[in-house]
Amino acid sequence: MSDFFDQVYQVARKVPPGRVTSYGAIASYLGSPGAARMVGWAMNKSGSQEEFVPAHRVVNRNGLLTGKFHFDTPKTMEELLENEGIEVVEGQIQNFEKKFWDPSAELDLEL
Repeated sequence: MSDFFDQVYQVARKVPPGRVTSYGAIASYLGSPGAARMVGWAMNKSGSQEEFVPAHRVVNRNGLLTGKFHFDTPKTMEELLENEGIEVVEGQIQNFEKKFWDPSAELDLEL
């Protein structure tokens, strides 16, 4: 499982500032479309990585900040996204379709 987590972290690190992706999009890119929940588990543990993982840029498929309770405070995830120019209202990313970054469309399969 740690190899999968490492691959998740590699993809998450490629999400550009000001953009977001979803747990499911990362899972699909890695060839495991049913593993969105496992991607979420990886994000929960990402703080233990030596190299920074921008876990705040990974949200659910509807643009909801479902991982916000795994940050220092429930507002931290929202604040990090807003600092990158992403508008969040009541835990929901605004203009989600325009902010969404799909690793399957943006990256060659390189892992």
